[in-house]
Amino acid sequence: MAKALMRNAMTIDVEDYFQVSAFASTIPREQWESLPCRVERNIDIALALLDEGNAQATFFTLGWIAERYPAIVRRIVDNGHELASHGYGHQRVSELSRDEFNEDISRAKKILEDISGSQVIGYRAPSFSIGTDNLWALDSLQEAGYQYSSSIYPIRHDHYGMPEAPRFAHYPRGKEGMLELPPTTAVFMGRNLPAAGGGYFRLLPYQASRWLIRRVNQQDEKPCIFYFHPWELDPDQPRQNNISTKTRFRHYINLKRMASRLQSLLRDFNWGRMDHIFMNAGA
Repeated sequence: MAKALMRNAMTIDVEDYFQVSAFASTIPREQWESLPCRVERNIDIALALLDEGNAQATFFTLGWIAERYPAIVRRIVDNGHELASHGYGHQRVSELSRDEFNEDISRAKKILEDISGSQVIGYRAPSFSIGTDNLWALDSLQEAGYQYSSSIYPIRHDHYGMPEAPRFAHYPRGKEGMLELPPTTAVFMGRNLPAAGGGYFRLLPYQASRWLIRRVNQQDEKPCIFYFHPWELDPDQPRQNNISTKTRFRHYINLKRMASRLQSLLRDFNWGRMDHIFMNAGA
């Protein structure tokens, strides 16, 4: 099967297994330093898969990770990928004051730029936590020197989402404001279905994700934005016990199949960086 010609955006949210929002109530932030960190191993696997698939990607990287594992940042940039920000400490924007958010995004940007020697223009909020009640965060991002956000997911979800938001690139604060590049959804029976990866990519058969991405490319004639996490490539990560059945299912389902599914995705579609596709930056 020939690879699709339209170039889609591959993105990776660089955080480790113990930093996911779903574990926030069971793994206190103070314990992070004492837990085995597996992000270096998992980033190396991700980089190898991208190289094998002749693909470029955008890595939305936590400042906390970059500070402790600067070699990761250098490997990402040296391999031709875009370095972007996932904030510093993986705190939901909805849980921060404006001053706290300003500190978080500025701190992360400085760390990433100092280590990489390259400009960081993109940002993704942890858990897609920008929505109707905190669109001011886009103003803060613009003031901090970011040029685009990929933080508003136009779906209905129990932890995030702004289903009434536009599905494709738009300016929530007006043309002079921040550009928002939403994770991809496909419309089916009048409802926005998530087509951007995450847990759905592991839960559903691969053919479902392939169908949804093709539908957007062909019917909407738009590039898709896909995302995954390095910990999804790590079926041997330490298991958490004090979590709900739903959280356990969502986090651990089909981790062993993730790498092979990514290989199929990289083979079936053409993938590039966010800045190249949407910002015309060195494309």
